[in-house]
Amino acid sequence: MSKREIPGLVPRLVPLGTTVFAHYSAIAVETGAINLGQGFPDTDGPSWIADAVTRAMAEGRGNQYPAGAGVVELRKAVAAHQKRWYGIENDFATEVLITAGATEALTAALIGLVDTDDEVIVFEPFYDSYRAAVVMARGKLVAITMEAPDYTLDIDELRKAITPRTKVIVVNTPHNPSGAVTSRAELQAVADLAIEHNLVVISDEVYEHMAFEGEHVSISTLAGMRERTLTISSAGKLFSYTGWKIGWITGPKQLVDAARTVKQFLTYVVGGPFQYALAEALDNGDQWLAELRTSLMHSRDHFTSGLKSLGFEVHQPKGTYFATVDVRSKGFATADEFCQTIPKKIGVVAIPSHVFYEHPERGAAYARFAFCKKDAVLDAALERLAQL
Repeated sequence: MSKREIPGLVPRLVPLGTTVFAHYSAIAVETGAINLGQGFPDTDGPSWIADAVTRAMAEGRGNQYPAGAGVVELRKAVAAHQKRWYGIENDFATEVLITAGATEALTAALIGLVDTDDEVIVFEPFYDSYRAAVVMARGKLVAITMEAPDYTLDIDELRKAITPRTKVIVVNTPHNPSGAVTSRAELQAVADLAIEHNLVVISDEVYEHMAFEGEHVSISTLAGMRERTLTISSAGKLFSYTGWKIGWITGPKQLVDAARTVKQFLTYVVGGPFQYALAEALDNGDQWLAELRTSLMHSRDHFTSGLKSLGFEVHQPKGTYFATVDVRSKGFATADEFCQTIPKKIGVVAIPSHVFYEHPERGAAYARFAFCKKDAVLDAALERLAQL
């Protein structure tokens, strides 16, 4: 049976971004290119967190099925983190759900909340799993473009996009792939519309401790938003252990229950010993989070200044660990052309940004680099890019 003949959702999913990431990672392996495409660090997080996993295993904690909602220690640590950083009170027993990374959290929340033909508003460019999750929920994705190079939210377009079928608005700050940090005023405008139209907001905050300029504002802290917001984050991003795939959702019980109902049939449970270790990390890792921000800000400044010196037009990121360039500044017509050329010609991999757009033509000229790498790796990439 061909893919075209497979019934159900498969033809509608078109996981374009995932396919592209795999494609360019394969090219990096094949050519020996420096892979600045996929967003994961090239160094592990603190060794004391890894040691805590080993200790948990040796002590028999989490080796068998943990609680479906997550181990109590981690749920308490997540609730304490939200209280400590944002002043948000969450009941660890009913308002915190541990997931297989932020991707499962997003997917479970969207499937749990969205019915057939409900509309979900996202701001493009967007993390590619948003589209897939909306399709699996049989909803309709409505994309509003954040225009480069500033990537601010277009509130007028958001207001126009809301219809009686709108159910959810998804916000992401700090923003992947642009690196934008959404301002308090922008989020307040989103909140005002969500309240006016009785909408749910899903807030993707996996880069919450990687805001270099401006403040990171969690939209659930704004007046009237606590009861209508699901907030999502990821230990993989916060502590540089992306392969462990531990994330979480916090929010009001009825919304968390909607995600929990779906999550139990996706992964059921996830990585028990890792959960115990990450509970320790959240409780004791604030210094690491501060150091991570400082380190990534250095990497951003180092890499983007290097790109600019080579003649690239850079959309300077205010957060995350991604930088976007306009490839036309180097004589390429499209990012597809650029990203297909540079691995084999000079040995560097980037990702064409159109995969993050519902309207691909709006991102056709942009490519994304990940700078969460050692200085030596970034320097080597810049040396190769100088050959252009």
